[in-house]
Amino acid sequence: MANFNEDGLKKKLDDLNMSQQSIQTVSLWLIHHKKHAHTVVNVWYRELITATDSRKLTFMYLANDVIQNSKKKGPEYNKEFGSKLGKVFEHLGALRLDEKSLRGLNRLLNVWEDRSVFDADHIKLFKKNLNSPILFGEEIAPRDVIKEKKEKRGRKEREGKKKEKKRRGRDKDKGHGKSKENNSRKRELGGKHDNPQSKKRRDSASDAIQPSTPESRLRRDSEGDLTQFAVSPQSSTPPSDPPEPEQLIEAIQELENAATSDALVREKIANLPDEVSDVNLLNKLQDLAAGRALCDQVEEALSMLEAYNKRLAEEMEARKAVARMLHDYIAFQKDLLAQAEETLEEHRQKQGKVKKVREELKAHLQNLPDISKLPSIRMGGLAPLPSAGDLFT
Repeated sequence: MANFNEDGLKKKLDDLNMSQQSIQTVSLWLIHHKKHAHTVVNVWYRELITATDSRKLTFMYLANDVIQNSKKKGPEYNKEFGSKLGKVFEHLGALRLDEKSLRGLNRLLNVWEDRSVFDADHIKLFKKNLNSPILFGEEIAPRDVIKEKKEKRGRKEREGKKKEKKRRGRDKDKGHGKSKENNSRKRELGGKHDNPQSKKRRDSASDAIQPSTPESRLRRDSEGDLTQFAVSPQSSTPPSDPPEPEQLIEAIQELENAATSDALVREKIANLPDEVSDVNLLNKLQDLAAGRALCDQVEEALSMLEAYNKRLAEEMEARKAVARMLHDYIAFQKDLLAQAEETLEEHRQKQGKVKKVREELKAHLQNLPDISKLPSIRMGGLAPLPSAGDLFT
């Protein structure tokens, strides 16, 4: 993956579009360079401020993807974006954004609130900055504040009805004196028949992880749906930062000196006498001296086995670490391969266009006259032009 620099970041932000592939590709690159989170967020903020109104929602979708997918790797982006989003939503609230952009931004805030991406105070501040009325001359531009309050009130009412229904169900079970086994069976059967609301939530979550077609993506965008850019609980977490090739090679070379490759110790363990591992042979001891000698052998064998088992455990952990590094490295190479294939296809198309221009140019040149074969004016090869009098005689 290319080294980080501000010019490269600006180029990626300039090429950013509303497609899921574009957003996820840039997000993966930013997460890989998370140590530059402060610079990334500052450049992202400056580019968002200067972007056209139609592209501001795309920048917010990118921030959402980076914030949610980088949570398991560290708090860098969450902290840096958190310090800027207050100003961002204040800037967005001061604009006359279209209805689609406003729905998308409010949906984004609801996702952050439901998943506790930011604390309640921050979410409240973001909503206030986004949906606060703004004066345009003598006219106040309305926002979706009333709509948001109605939705919030509706959620509270639905939650209250659900809790009341559960409480009545528990009271009813207690009144009939049913056994715990029957209660557990009812709960198991009840889990198979979810209410329509929970089924709708599951359907929406499954739609978020299904492959998106251009038609479905346009339809979801028109409805302000952010589920295709939000992290679903069923979706796989992104791979960790890939190791450097030198680091991976060094880790594999260290396994050459692992415990399983120590033939000398394994030979010593194989040559231990049977008396140190078989309790039934203790009856063959004849005197105290033989017992003490066997005791020394047992202690020596035990010490050697404990040390070797410790090395084997360390080798097992090292091999697991190498397996994780290989997994991350392979996943990273697959991402690079996909990007390279996309770039190759793009340049092949450009090559085809250039070839077409070349062929047209050759055909055009063949139709042009050869100036070198024309008679020379200086040598008198051409007849003089008629005068004005000759034209009218």
